[in-house]
Amino acid sequence: MQPRLFRTMACGLAGIALSSIVFAQDGAATLFQNVRIYDGKSSALSAASNVLVRGNHIERISAQPIVADGATVIAGNGRTLMPGLIDAHWHTMMVRPNPLQAIAADIGYSNLLASAEATATLMRGFTTVRDLGGPAFGLKQAIDDGLVIGPRIYPSGAIISITGGHGDFRQSFEVPRVIGGGLNRMEQINGTMIADTPDEVRIRTREQLMLGASQIKLTAGGGVASPHSPLDASTFTETELRAAVEAAENWGTYVGTHAYTPVSIQRAIKAGVKVIEHGHLMDEASAKLIAEKGIWLSLQPFLDDKDAAPLPAGSVNRERQMQVFAGTDTAYALAKKYKIKTAFGTDILFSQALAQRQGAQLAKLTRWYKVPELLKMATSTNGELLLLSGLRNPYPGRLGVVEEGALADLLLVNGNPIENIKLIEDPQTNFVVIMKDGKIYKNLVSADK
Repeated sequence: MQPRLFRTMACGLAGIALSSIVFAQDGAATLFQNVRIYDGKSSALSAASNVLVRGNHIERISAQPIVADGATVIAGNGRTLMPGLIDAHWHTMMVRPNPLQAIAADIGYSNLLASAEATATLMRGFTTVRDLGGPAFGLKQAIDDGLVIGPRIYPSGAIISITGGHGDFRQSFEVPRVIGGGLNRMEQINGTMIADTPDEVRIRTREQLMLGASQIKLTAGGGVASPHSPLDASTFTETELRAAVEAAENWGTYVGTHAYTPVSIQRAIKAGVKVIEHGHLMDEASAKLIAEKGIWLSLQPFLDDKDAAPLPAGSVNRERQMQVFAGTDTAYALAKKYKIKTAFGTDILFSQALAQRQGAQLAKLTRWYKVPELLKMATSTNGELLLLSGLRNPYPGRLGVVEEGALADLLLVNGNPIENIKLIEDPQTNFVVIMKDGKIYKNLVSADK
């Protein structure tokens, strides 16, 4: 049976190139002819090859012609076929709203805003995101059900924090909290949850797992945008962190913690946390411990205001932000020195304009890595990180690679990104085909044959 084609107008003003959308039926086949493959691991492209996708998996890769009757044929003409990109630290629900909207906006509006951004994210070539906090379960289901166009989402659910910690957005008039009383606004929308004892941490963790979390996110220290906690603050105790770890492990998955400083990093590792999110202010001892314990580091290339929304000059939050910017070079140097398992993510908040530079953030890693290294980080390495979710993995299969049997998340690039990494900075022009789960969401190069 031939796939059905649905065509839409190009949406260039929104930064979304939806020129030719193909929703492939189950079992439909797509044949990429004459492509050079970046497989997500190698340092060079393959020779001219052909790739057959059937259903949502890569069925065959061959240097010889592939015959597939009824397949949609895409003429690669020597272009690069590569895995879809993966952002390992994303906040699906908090990219486009401003801080006030993120807290106070109607949840229906928030979901519509996030769905528009989800479509834009996929059209930038990011076929998978690891969501590190926010009420993304409904959006994920809508994407998986085909109601909304967007990337695969690995959701954490609500960020779990302590009273006054990173993630507690209450105002002074909301304190003191009535123990056993009602939920604050962010708790009501499942954006963040406050937990101040091991038992409370255990409950909040189990709730997110019940709702469908693929991993759990806690804030082990202060944050840049925190209204209350200073950057140097260590929040959860080791016992509290361990309660979350045990609850997550009982469900076959893991905990990642927001942590910048040596104290918060080391305490989280002692409690059994598997991923350190950020780590920009880590020292030599912390880096060595991360490496020795085989912990993952999910690090973002924060260097200046092109990487994160600028905060008011002279404010405490701006001072914290400048500390993080200043620590980035050292963090990447230590990650390389100790061969830490390092993931790529962007952690973009409250800025549609910054989100449009998602690919540019990846390209910026040339400051520390060779191009094949950074491309591997955003594809197969991030794909390995996703496997930590174990049986809670919402999309079982191999992501971030072009291999037989892998899930068919693919980009056809107009050029060679290994030779010119800046190609990924302009996805609207250079990503001529975008496929996720075997379905083509953008196709600028072919017609059925």
